[in-house]
Amino acid sequence: MAYVITEQCTKDEKCVEVCPVDCIHPRKDEEKFAETAQLFVDPVNCIDCGACVPVCEASAVFALDDVPEQFKAAIEKNAQYYA
Repeated sequence: MAYVITEQCTKDEKCVEVCPVDCIHPRKDEEKFAETAQLFVDPVNCIDCGACVPVCEASAVFALDDVPEQFKAAIEKNAQYYA
């Protein structure tokens, strides 16, 4: 089960800093950062460690099975970022 970042994301990169497999993008040093409204979890490379969840002050990160109904579109949005 991958994790999903929803639209409440503030792009503070705290999740990026704790991700052990570098599966959250774009980072500030990447070209797409300025034009992207939020960060995204790569559903293929996510190892389901959950390290990103407690550091997100915006409560924008959810386990795939726990994404609230109003944010279900974020599942596809995260996947499409990496397509």
